Amino acid sequence: MFQLIGEPADTATQDAETVMHLETEMAKVSKARVELRDPQTNYHKMSLSELEKLAPQFDWETYFRALGLTAAQLSAIDCKQPEFISAVSKLTQDVPLATWKTYLRWHLIHAAAHYLSQPFVEENFRFYRQLLTGAKQDRPRWKRVLDEVDANLGEALGQLYVEKTFPPSAKQRALAMADDLKAALRQKIQTLDWMGDETKKQALLKLSALGVKIGYPDKWRDYSKLDIKRQSYILNVFAGQAFEVRRHLARIGRPIDPIEWGMTPQTVNAYYNPNRNEVVFPAGILQPPFFFQDADDAVNYGGIGAVIGHEMTHGFDDSGSHFDAQGNLRDWWTPEDAKRFLERGTKIVKQFDSYVAIDSLHVNGRLTEGENIADLGGVKIAFSALENALNRQTLDRRERKIDDLTQEQRFFLSWAQIWRTNIRSEFLRLALTVDPHSPAPFRVNGPLSNLPEFAKAFGISQPGPMIRPENERVQIW
Repeated sequence: MFQLIGEPADTATQDAETVMHLETEMAKVSKARVELRDPQTNYHKMSLSELEKLAPQFDWETYFRALGLTAAQLSAIDCKQPEFISAVSKLTQDVPLATWKTYLRWHLIHAAAHYLSQPFVEENFRFYRQLLTGAKQDRPRWKRVLDEVDANLGEALGQLYVEKTFPPSAKQRALAMADDLKAALRQKIQTLDWMGDETKKQALLKLSALGVKIGYPDKWRDYSKLDIKRQSYILNVFAGQAFEVRRHLARIGRPIDPIEWGMTPQTVNAYYNPNRNEVVFPAGILQPPFFFQDADDAVNYGGIGAVIGHEMTHGFDDSGSHFDAQGNLRDWWTPEDAKRFLERGTKIVKQFDSYVAIDSLHVNGRLTEGENIADLGGVKIAFSALENALNRQTLDRRERKIDDLTQEQRFFLSWAQIWRTNIRSEFLRLALTVDPHSPAPFRVNGPLSNLPEFAKAFGISQPGPMIRPENERVQIW
């Protein structure tokens, strides 16, 4: 990359080593991904003066002024990694200015490479896609440009997407399913044998306050101040990025906007926001194979139903359980219940630690703990919701088979089908290091092997690969 901007080969090599050395020094004082999953140890509220004492070598006043932030907006700051901030502040004094210039020059090249001429695009692809993920060829240019439209004009694009793909009837059915999932989770909490009454009370309060957003925002984002011109591609991308930065900075010190979304409507994903205690499901994931507008309940509860349950369970996983009904970081557990919850979490960590993903590489049970808890809870809650839905049907419809499969069997097959994935060995190795989700086969088989409901549906009577011994089964929510 340094050579592509005109540096001689020897200078480029030396600059690359400089960047690598500085990145390594910062990595040494950074928390590991597993450590970053604990919200309690990653929340450090402080004043600007306290931040300046923590990291005195860095000119915070000049930095914040350049961002256009006032003293009133900086009355409280969350410094997630004080050790890192302090160490980097010291590096700004100890490391020569020329080194920092090289480092920042590299990051500008890296941020821009995707949008520059073909040599930059190809070199960026060679390392970040080909080497690290095993990709054989880059995605077509039109798809990469569409990504930028999604990133910078996502809700404008979303209005067109929703008009074509997500009618009001689909939204109403998804909302009804979400209500069923909440009711099923409420039943689970009320009947837990390991949780005391006081903690149950708080858990039920949190569930009652849980917000649900389906499909698309009630109010679309205003892009009138985003100036897109007939100029170079990268300048328009930078204009979009600058617009988004300004939008975020303008939110500091203002009341939280309850209708704001963190994903565009066309995104095939979903999320739980612990600070707002809400689950969000864009129209993009409310499509096949997750959700079929005309399919029967068994298919939809096993697909999007389990995803809805998954996101709801995130409010009660090893990380989300630290936040209360209002989204505040607050311990609402009794010590005894917290201990019992930890024991069950440790059990699921042990289960997934035992899975070998490729060669001798195991799944990291601690890194993937939250997602594994959510998968297990999501499937279990969705199955209970399906049972409730079936009980509202006539007996003949409840017992009807399709393709000689019962409702219960089709529920579990639907869960398996939404995780059908092709993955290259290079990408799998990378994912095992950085991804908090387990590889797809274990997302399917891991939760189901804990469920007697699955064993009953397929007539499995003896412990084996798909039904764990009773004393090893994980039961949380």
